[in-house]
Amino acid sequence: LNVFETGVRYHMYHAIGLFLLALASTRLGSHIAAMRWAARFMHIGIFLFSGSLYALSLSDVKWLGAITPLGGLAFIISWGLAAYALWKAKSE
Repeated sequence: LNVFETGVRYHMYHAIGLFLLALASTRLGSHIAAMRWAARFMHIGIFLFSGSLYALSLSDVKWLGAITPLGGLAFIISWGLAAYALWKAKSE
């Protein structure tokens, strides 16, 4: 249950993050491409991180836990791209 709950928590946080990316992208102008890539990586992160935790908790197949860090990496890349896009837009 704890594994499933962790998947749900991160899924919820990053669903809100996708909403915030969409709001921020309306104000970016020329740096919209970086924000689009941030949203893509966030979707990938949700699928890999939360999806692997859901599958792990429901099926008890242990090798699915090896996929979870790839989702975490996608989350890190996503937030980094979002920060880069916002920083570049602010510096113009």
